[in-house]
Amino acid sequence: HMDASLTLSELAVYLGTSPKELSAMINQQLNTHFFDFINEYRIEEAKRLLKSREHQEWTVQEIMYHCGFNSKSSFYTQFKKRTSQTPSQYRKVHSA
Repeated sequence: HMDASLTLSELAVYLGTSPKELSAMINQQLNTHFFDFINEYRIEEAKRLLKSREHQEWTVQEIMYHCGFNSKSSFYTQFKKRTSQTPSQYRKVHSA
């Protein structure tokens, strides 16, 4: 999920199904779309890294790329949608 170039077709091949079947399963069973599904995992990883003492020196941009985002605006939009905070705000509030 952290491969920025991951596509529905590639994931379907990996799982041994068709893209159409995988898309239908994600839409019907999880009530979401492929990129929202993948981005949920990416944002959870970003949150983990932002809280981590081991990754304090990493910039938000380094974390963004590590988690599979290529666009700062997309990352910030997805992050704020799920946390109601920017990544920097989240780091400040949750780092110990």
